[in-house]
Order: sequence, then structure tokens, then C-alpha cells
Amino acid sequence: MSKHTLNLEEIRKQFPILNQEVHGKPLIYLDSAASAQKPLAVLDSMDHYYRNDNANVHRGAHTLGDRATLNFEAARDTVQNFINAKSRQEIIWTKGTTEAVNLIASGLSDSLKEGDEIIVSRMEHHANIVPWQMAAERCGATIRVLDINEQGELDVDQLDLLLNERSKVLAVTHVSNVLGTINPVKSLIKKAQDRGLITVIDGAQAVPHFQVDVQDLDCDFYVFSSHKLFGPTGLGVLYGKTERLEALPPYQGGGEMIERVSFGGTTYNVLPYKFEAGTPPISEAIGLAAAIKYFTRLDRDAVEAHEQALIARAHELAKDIPGMRLIGTAEQKVPVMSFEIKGLHPSDIGTLLDQQGIGIRTGHHCAMPLMEYFELPGTARASFAFYNTLEEVDQLFTGLAKIQRMFA
Repeated sequence: MSKHTLNLEEIRKQFPILNQEVHGKPLIYLDSAASAQKPLAVLDSMDHYYRNDNANVHRGAHTLGDRATLNFEAARDTVQNFINAKSRQEIIWTKGTTEAVNLIASGLSDSLKEGDEIIVSRMEHHANIVPWQMAAERCGATIRVLDINEQGELDVDQLDLLLNERSKVLAVTHVSNVLGTINPVKSLIKKAQDRGLITVIDGAQAVPHFQVDVQDLDCDFYVFSSHKLFGPTGLGVLYGKTERLEALPPYQGGGEMIERVSFGGTTYNVLPYKFEAGTPPISEAIGLAAAIKYFTRLDRDAVEAHEQALIARAHELAKDIPGMRLIGTAEQKVPVMSFEIKGLHPSDIGTLLDQQGIGIRTGHHCAMPLMEYFELPGTARASFAFYNTLEEVDQLFTGLAKIQRMFA
């Protein structure tokens, strides 16, 4: 096996969910951008925690609590190393990317004032739009939109026109969940920070596909979700520079985020616990750490090469489907393919593919402003991961051709 080749047969053995039939057909799972599947390492780590170490963390004066705390905090170290954060205190556990953005937007709204401007891009997930709208409503700020072109790429030059003395925040996705576009966030961050803006990067679709180094990016905040990174649901990561996190007020009140409570006042805990009220997602953090360890043991160059081969095959085969239009044709993109087929409703495509054992996603993908730009109610979307095969891409297009013949 060459240096940059994946052993897909062995990899797929690590994902037991892929070894099943749907409607009597072998499952072809092409919805990893919504939620990636979990390897045995994740399932085993969470099972081990519940079978052997199940206890609350940090304050238990017994062995189970000690073991749970050790593994839980080790997971924070794993995430820190994975994204190259400067300190473990810069890693905050949240319920997901959505809560992470809400935490940041809510906290920054206290420092924003009427007339300030928040810049978001047209290709954002609703989770990186609505929290900023809510923050703007509270403080009187204005939302400005960084637009895109027909290929689904950001109009980078427009940022220079948007930036002014009122600009305070730039919130942009690293990778579009609909288009697959990889945005040049490092240069955007540099432009914004030169003007004194706070930068918030949604990395939910980036971290499963390529290495992210938050110190190299130099962003103020970076957020992502466990379940898109082959880990469990219900867990997200908020990275923030220490000075930015220190400046934010707590998001929720309750156990763990306090140092001392009295009716005369409360003293908040140090980072990262200042933002982790209540019992944390212990097993989920342990599961995410297992996912990261599994993922990083793979040849990352081989992973990227294989995923690029998958999307290249898909784009090539799309030329043979009459009336098929790809939505998002950026030069730099991850293996996500959104599309429409003339005369077919996206939901019909999804339902009929499911009858053939092929799972894709349909709808607006929580990106209505993007759909408005392309004048579409929604799209069909096939999203690939390193455990998919070229044969599965071929079968997707065989399935699409069959659907077309049904409606001919």
C-alpha cells in the first residue's frame, strides 16, 4: 500500500453502522455533513465509561469520580492538541456549534452599541446568523452581509468595502455546509483584525476534512461540533483566546461555573469552568477524544486525497445526468455536493434514493439566505467522508439515472 492510500476495507470494519441493509439494499451513507458516523473506538470508550467509571466529575471524593475526572479533563487536552490551542483553558465544552456561537454572540452584545456593525457571510448556517441578529436587536447593532459569486465563493474584495470604523465583529464559516467551499479565512481574519474586529470562525464543516491550527489562523474564536467529527452528538467545542474569554460574561449560572456563592454576590470560576455550568457532557467528551485519536492516527494526507477523489468523481459523473446543476463549484472545496435536477423535487430525489439504500439530505440545509441567492427552495446534498468508496459514488449516480427514467 502506497504512503497516501487508505485501506478502506479495514476502515469500514471500524464503522459497524455501515454494515447493514436499508430497504433490502446495502446502506450507502452520504450524509456525513449532517452527522458523521462513529468508529468502534468511540462506541467502546463511551461504553467503558458507563460500565466502569460512571460518576460526576471534579468534586467526587471517591475512585470513580477521580477516574471520570481524569478522563474528562484528558479529553480537553486532546482537543487542545488537535486544534493547537495555546492553553487548555481556551477549550470550552458546549452542546454544539450552535450553543457556542450563541454564547459568544450573547457575551459580545454587552460590549456592542447602537450603530456598531456585525459582518456575516451569505453562505452561513442559520446558527451563525440568527444569534448575531438576536445580539444586534439587543444592542442596536446592524448586520452587514459579505456576499458570494455564482461559483459559491466569497466575494473577498467586498470585505474591504464593508470594513469601516463601525465594524466590530466578523463571523464567517470556514467551510460551507451547502457548497463545500473552503473559505480563505486566514486572510479574512487578518483583514478584520487589522481594523480591530473580533473574529468568529464556524469550523463545524472544516475539522472533519483538514487540519486546523487556531494559532496559525489567529482567530479570536473557533467553534465546531463533535458529531460531525465522528464523535457523539450533544457536544461542541468553543475555542477562544484567553483574553477574549476572560472579557466575556458567563453564559449560564449554576454549579461548576462558580467559585463562591452568597446572597451578597457570587464569584465566578476560572477558565474554562466559567462557561461550563452544571454537570458537563462527560461521556461525550470522552467519546470525542476517542474520535480524535482514531482520526489522527490515519494518514491525513491520504484522507484528504481520497475525499478529493470522491468529489472529483461525483463532479465528473454529474456531467452525464441531463438537467443536473451543481450548486457550488468553488475551486477549493470539501467533498460536499449540492445539486438540483430539472423536473425533480429535491425531496422526491431523497425519498427515491432512500428506497435504493442511499441516504442523502434534502431541503434548505439551514441556509435560507444562500438558497435565496440561487433562487432555490432547497437542494439535494450528498456529502462524503473518508469511509465512502468510489463505488458508492458510482451507485449514487446509477440511482439518480434510474430516478430520471422513472419520470421520463
